Amino acid sequence: MTLKPEKPKEKTEKPTENRPVNLKVMAEYLDLSPATVSIVLNDAPGAKSIAPATRERVLAAAKKLDYRPNTIARSLRMRQTLTIGVIVPELSEGYFTMVMNGVERTLMEAGYIYMVLCHQGRADLIDEYPRLLIKRAVDGFILVNTTLNETVNQPVVSISGHKKMKGVSNIVLDHDRSAALALKHLRDQGHKRIVFMKGQKHIPDSETRWESILKVAKTMGVAVHPELCVYLEANSSSPELGYPVIRDLLKKTRDFTAIFSFNDIAAIGAVRALADVGLSVPGDVSVVGFDDIASAMYQTPSLTTIRQPLHKMGEAAAQLLVKRIAKPHEAYPEEMTFEPELMVRESSGAARVVVAKARGDAHETKPALKVARAKR
Repeated sequence: MTLKPEKPKEKTEKPTENRPVNLKVMAEYLDLSPATVSIVLNDAPGAKSIAPATRERVLAAAKKLDYRPNTIARSLRMRQTLTIGVIVPELSEGYFTMVMNGVERTLMEAGYIYMVLCHQGRADLIDEYPRLLIKRAVDGFILVNTTLNETVNQPVVSISGHKKMKGVSNIVLDHDRSAALALKHLRDQGHKRIVFMKGQKHIPDSETRWESILKVAKTMGVAVHPELCVYLEANSSSPELGYPVIRDLLKKTRDFTAIFSFNDIAAIGAVRALADVGLSVPGDVSVVGFDDIASAMYQTPSLTTIRQPLHKMGEAAAQLLVKRIAKPHEAYPEEMTFEPELMVRESSGAARVVVAKARGDAHETKPALKVARAKR
């Protein structure tokens, strides 16, 4: 008679309180080799070759014994610190928060932590921060609206960066499509005198987006009037960013019916500047933002905007970086492009014709045409 081997049984007692639950203790408790336990707990490439029942036993025991992996030992073994350096221009509650929600969750699930450094547009910090993080032995970089001036040996993934550099993967938005969506929306509503807002010089997206606006406007026959072009300079993450440029423009002219803002934060400031001189949105002036930050639809009026899939872009950046760190010799994409979406809300409507009066800055408006508004 052939005897069947007995199924290994887990010990019913827990390891002693004074004995730390490490890999060796786990292996003894399960009557398995430390290598088997390690492969399962680290979800190593060979994990699929281990019987499902064994994998379940290991994971259940880890939960029961509150096993906590030795991160330092793992780092030494893998020659990694499991730390990512994140470099950003500013820490805003809008764009940055939505991007980092995607970045953080993905990195944490992969066992990484991250350090965030904010350069505020200062050229010296943009150069210094990568060197500082390299000294901290980070395994890679995620850049948000930031461009490196020097190459680094670590893998780099850049969100909204457009500079082609060795070792850098760029996560970008299709800005030609963004411009086309916004300009078609305004053109179809009869707007001909549009204020265009260009972003700050230290933001990589600024120049690329501006070039797309000019190119698409020319193709669509939308006039870009130099006197209606405004340029952001302040390094602010509050609506103060867009308020002064529109306030100053209004002192010179009110001969416009729409504003295409660089981002939602600046658009909120623009709406306030219009209200302060008695102009209504969208009654007198339509406003279109960019990004679709969390508060955009809750503004009064709710903000028509170009949505960037910021969470997905952050998630994709983190996933790509983790993959590049794990498999440094494999080919990687130099660029990943995401598609925008037009979110039509209350801040945009049919254009008004501005009728200048003979004296002073007084003006009046009248409807130019009626356009059916899209349902929210």
